[in-house]
Amino acid sequence: MLKLIRAATVLTGRSGESIRDGEVLVDGARIAGVGERGSLPVPPQALVLELPGRTVLPGLVDAHVHLGFDDRVDPVTGQTAESDPRLLLRMAENARKLVSAGVTLARDLGGRNFLDVALRDSIAAGLTVGPNLLVATRPITPTGGHCWYMGGEADDVAGVRRVARENLRAGADVLKVMASGGQMTAVAPPAWRAQFDVTELRAIVEEAELRGKGVAAHAHAPESIRDVLDAGVTTIEHCTFLTPTGYAYDPALVDRIAAAGVYVCPTVHGQFQAIRERLGAAPLDDWLQMLVKMRDAGVKLVAGDDCGFHLGDLDKAADDYVGGLEVFELAGFSLAEIVELATVTAAAACGVGDVTGSLDVGKRADLIAVHGDPLVDLAALREVDLVLVAGRAVTQSGVDTVAGSSGGGPDSLRSDPGGGPGR
Repeated sequence: MLKLIRAATVLTGRSGESIRDGEVLVDGARIAGVGERGSLPVPPQALVLELPGRTVLPGLVDAHVHLGFDDRVDPVTGQTAESDPRLLLRMAENARKLVSAGVTLARDLGGRNFLDVALRDSIAAGLTVGPNLLVATRPITPTGGHCWYMGGEADDVAGVRRVARENLRAGADVLKVMASGGQMTAVAPPAWRAQFDVTELRAIVEEAELRGKGVAAHAHAPESIRDVLDAGVTTIEHCTFLTPTGYAYDPALVDRIAAAGVYVCPTVHGQFQAIRERLGAAPLDDWLQMLVKMRDAGVKLVAGDDCGFHLGDLDKAADDYVGGLEVFELAGFSLAEIVELATVTAAAACGVGDVTGSLDVGKRADLIAVHGDPLVDLAALREVDLVLVAGRAVTQSGVDTVAGSSGGGPDSLRSDPGGGPGR
């Protein structure tokens, strides 16, 4: 079904590009046109949806999630105690929360027993509601290393190649490697210690490249950041330059990251302010300044909130994606920069920038409509009226409440035969 969506503002996702009184034509799963009101040829059978006071923009991209974690319990306890069927139900619920928050693409960077593959395929088949998913399956980590309980343990070059091949055979879209230790696995090395050397990391990259895939590298330690860069990974996750005594920002290494075109997902989440109050301002303000320095050095930063992990009694909830974007605003990023790093740049980092992330003719119709204009007030992204994933309306909120439609109205959009579940 053809859908013409008209709104007060249309943001394409590119460098703050804005169309006042714009419209987007959706033909099935694809975008068929973008322009000013009245500029697109519209067949008489098209459903016209009028959204006064709203902004239409590309669906948000969360480049780092863990749908299989329970935000209320320790990840080790939660992962090892739950059966696979129960865990898959939890993952489906977290996916629903993500898409309800306006996230139309998410990259799940670590799951157990290939359940993320099952969820990805179920969403694509219309069996459940969620964003388009890219999945890494089991993170590659040493025996007893960070997130060992997901099943991706390997201890040498032959071992990491084996796990990489098994993950890719099972359907992984991207490989995830725990290059450094972490802060959420009690028996693992600390975050400032390397877990793999550059030879092992390069072997993982080679296995991914053979199949046209990328590698996302969890890396806190400066040594690990340097090694994953040398190995040729696609994205660096966290990239905190963490040492036993605090952050040790390395401007020369940051310049190398920028020159290589490697994306950095600093996993900025909505609990920043609560943690800042608990731990004190100085260390976390230093971390915020590192984000600014990386941006100023030309590093391509992307949005991802590491949802699922918890920090003490603080939840990284699946539906608080916008809270992470607000931290970028606190650091001094412009609203246009934030929208771009949450859409077009994040999609490119995930390797699907030619498919989604911006409103361009021929791209997948992943878009949202929100109250107000996020280039004026980022809080507008919390007021999601409509979510289309590959042209399908996937939330009840918004399509039930949007007023002023014609040519069939919101209920006609919800009953689109190709609309999938949740219509």
